[in-house]
Amino acid sequence: MEDAVARVSGSGKNRGHVARVPKQPGELPRTGLRLGDVARLLLVWMVSSGALAIADVLFEEMIAEAWWAYLAATAVAGVLGLVVRPALAVMATRIGWLAVLLAGLVGQAVLVYVAIWLAPGITASFWSAFWASWIVAGVGTATAWLTSAGTDDSFTASLVRRKVESEPVADPDIDGVVFVQLDGVAFPVLRWAIQAGGVPTLRRWVTSGDYVLREWTAQLPCTTPASQLGILHGTTAGVPAFRWYDRELGRVLIANRPGDAAIIEQRAATGRGLLADDGLALGNLFTGDAPRAILTMSRLGASRGSPAARHTFAWFLTNPQGFTRSVVRTVAEVAKERWQAARQKRLNVLPRVHRGWTFAGLRAATNVLQRDLNTAVIAEEMRKGTKSIYADYVDYDEIAHHAGMFRPESLAALDGLDRVLATLERLAVHAARRYHIVVLSDHGQSQGQTFRDRFGADLGDLCTQLMHQDVNLLAAPVETWGRVESLAGDLSGSGLTGRAAGRAAAASSRHVSQDAEAEADVSVLGSGNLGLLYVHSATRLTLEDLQQRWPNLIPGLCAHEGIGFIAGLDSAGLPWAIGAGGSHRLDTGEVTGEDPLRMYGNHAARVLRRAVVMPEAPDLYLNSRVDDVTLDVAAFEPLVGAHGGLGGWQDRAILLVPRVLAHVLPDEQIEGADRVHSVLVEMLRAVGQRRTLPNPSAVPRLQDPDVNMSS
Repeated sequence: MEDAVARVSGSGKNRGHVARVPKQPGELPRTGLRLGDVARLLLVWMVSSGALAIADVLFEEMIAEAWWAYLAATAVAGVLGLVVRPALAVMATRIGWLAVLLAGLVGQAVLVYVAIWLAPGITASFWSAFWASWIVAGVGTATAWLTSAGTDDSFTASLVRRKVESEPVADPDIDGVVFVQLDGVAFPVLRWAIQAGGVPTLRRWVTSGDYVLREWTAQLPCTTPASQLGILHGTTAGVPAFRWYDRELGRVLIANRPGDAAIIEQRAATGRGLLADDGLALGNLFTGDAPRAILTMSRLGASRGSPAARHTFAWFLTNPQGFTRSVVRTVAEVAKERWQAARQKRLNVLPRVHRGWTFAGLRAATNVLQRDLNTAVIAEEMRKGTKSIYADYVDYDEIAHHAGMFRPESLAALDGLDRVLATLERLAVHAARRYHIVVLSDHGQSQGQTFRDRFGADLGDLCTQLMHQDVNLLAAPVETWGRVESLAGDLSGSGLTGRAAGRAAAASSRHVSQDAEAEADVSVLGSGNLGLLYVHSATRLTLEDLQQRWPNLIPGLCAHEGIGFIAGLDSAGLPWAIGAGGSHRLDTGEVTGEDPLRMYGNHAARVLRRAVVMPEAPDLYLNSRVDDVTLDVAAFEPLVGAHGGLGGWQDRAILLVPRVLAHVLPDEQIEGADRVHSVLVEMLRAVGQRRTLPNPSAVPRLQDPDVNMSS
């Protein structure tokens, strides 16, 4: 018996076989008509007919000649649904997803009204039939939900049954690879969840020996932009944080703003990224040179409204499984978030931050709609035989930011991602080629009370006090707004509703960038517990320059109890980390006094040096102190769970690889996303990909300092 979909019989000599899943009862989504399906259909029909009978009692203008008229009307409504929904999906690719959303909200009611008009033995006025149709639609969809529509198995089965038009793959002997990024999941968190039995799919993969779980060390900054650029394009150069002041452009760059993401990728791309060989980028910041990208930030400006994304989304919303599932789960997610936030406050759980209605809505958008849409797109791409797919699932990262790494809601999101992996495992059985599933995270998270809550002032206030001049602070969380923009932007069409969606995307973009446009001579930016101080100038200031212009700045920062160390270049171009009791020369390892990096790990000096010598680095890096007992850090953003700097588990990422591909893993600890890129490229080569790629771009890529340092 095969234990997992990723298990294969050889290292590549026997390609062409479909990946197998466990053949235990009930594990595979069956696509044929079963007795249970017939019973469920009859139940929904009977209940819907009963609802129509109740509506007949409530509305005087509705008259039925006999009981069978209710059965006839609901039967006609069901047939109409089978005919109309595919047409809606096709129409949506032309006029945009907002029209499909409206059709999903009112379409079932309209169908029931038309059915009453067509069916014999029953008559009604327009308004009585219309309101009756809402009763029937609500009762019918609720019954479908309670019987099966909300289950992952039912969702998987609907994805398998979906007809996908595609040409037979020309190279079935080449295996495909699906890279699943579990955003923000730290290695210790996943290892604990596996030990606790909370992620059954991942636990089965690891304990069966079919998969190898490894830890890798994220570079500084350990943020999604730097990690994804490194993983997808092979370089982490040019990205000093999630957002930063770009001296060349003279403005702030924000990595999840479409235009800025395009600039960042253009500077790094060579044409030979991870996904260059017939790959798809899904829900990412960058494309990895993939020929196609959906919900990917760097492509939104150039390819907004991709027909493939809109068609998949249209199918999802016009299908009762998808629509009922998404509506119920979206409402439930908002309600659940509000209850969980209130519970934290009632129990005085610390540390915590304010969680309002805005976050509840954003959480529902990313953790319900985007999660299911990602899975639906991957299912379609595997049916088509796309060679490589890289998809980012942000569920855990988003919730842990606001709730904490080990809070129940965060671990529940991790369990949900485990169910996604189980779904992908089952879908691979019906793929056009054999697929391997590789799971990784881009970074981890650390936890703690925010800097402002703990010390009574934010980083901008502190720098303003020490410099005796106004400082522009940029520390509002912007990750979620960017994800919502990608969802709205890439699904918008060219018609009226598409333009409306485009305006929604533009509105979210304005929200993302509103704090980046302020005029100031000095900016301080927060990226988790990593702070960046920029003096707006075309040239970078040295430690001596800063000391001369603001004599109290460096001593005051080092003496502050919330600052672990500051880092910058001296007038000779040498990189230093400085703390309250000593200094550390980063290129030689020479320490004077107390080592300011002592609490941050043996790798701290290496990764900090790479960041400090980067031309795009700030005039001064600042990192919060880490507690030597709890490993708490103090984020400069209003977040409980944070990542960006050093301290805690934020740079401890995961890499879960099928045993058959584990031979490409190096013996030493992997350090840096650029090194992960090299390992993943070797996996693609091992399954037969990357043999026909074009020559590298003539434009040279930015080079990382000491790119081979970790090896």
